[in-house]
Amino acid sequence: MLIALIKTMRPRQWTKNVFIFAAIVFDKQLFIVDSFLRTIAGAALFCLISSCVYIFNDIADVESDRKHPEKKNRPIAAGKLSVNAAWMAGIALVIITLGLAFLLANAFCAVLVVYFVLNMAYSKWLKHIPIVDVFVLAAGFVLRVHAGVTLIHVERFSPWLYVVMTLLSLFLGFGKRRAELSLLAQGAGSHRKVLEGYTLPLLDQFIMIVSGTTIIAYSLYTFSAPNVPKNDSMMLTIPFVVYAIFRYLYLIHVEQAGGSPEEILITDRPFQIAMGMWAVAVLAVFYLS
Repeated sequence: MLIALIKTMRPRQWTKNVFIFAAIVFDKQLFIVDSFLRTIAGAALFCLISSCVYIFNDIADVESDRKHPEKKNRPIAAGKLSVNAAWMAGIALVIITLGLAFLLANAFCAVLVVYFVLNMAYSKWLKHIPIVDVFVLAAGFVLRVHAGVTLIHVERFSPWLYVVMTLLSLFLGFGKRRAELSLLAQGAGSHRKVLEGYTLPLLDQFIMIVSGTTIIAYSLYTFSAPNVPKNDSMMLTIPFVVYAIFRYLYLIHVEQAGGSPEEILITDRPFQIAMGMWAVAVLAVFYLS
């Protein structure tokens, strides 16, 4: 049962919480011990609250998950974790996580509460509304970035990063919906009701818009944000972002992947290399220039 619970908590999805580190990296506080430890603690708590969301979401979707070609193997849907046990574990984790978050920072705790409530509303109602469902997913990523801001005393963090994060998460969200629609084909609506409100051509238009605007917004950030080096060296990181977006588009359209962005981050080597090179370039620009 413990193994089933851990699987339901989706540890692989915790990679999304790396965005909490945006504030400490781009505010040039990565090597300040107190800021680093507070951000690590915040990331751990965000992993727990997001796991609570996954638990309650699987409880709500247990019947539809049993009809899904992949989700039927989730512990609750497969009967490896009872619904009652999942409820008890989820409630206990929420109480513990929010209590620790309040001790860490009041504002951070408030962000976790907003994230949790928003995702509960998503599981119950919002995930059935086309376009709104993806905006809610995007809001989750933006809240991760803001959570990192609440943990430290920010001096140079640029609001441009909120814009980039919003557009990037919309890109990933619409890509995820396209992959799901392509995988499930004619039976998509029976597995996820909101897919009835989408078509592949419509999603391709959405993806084209947000991918292009993501590149533009990031490019504008690299030379117009107040906290970037004055020598415009941050612009050297643009090619890595462009390649990563193009690689994701390739995986969606050619490899029929993209249904789980975190899986791509973990398994696709070219994507990992591009992101690794981008991270190295950003650290070099901010901390060595």
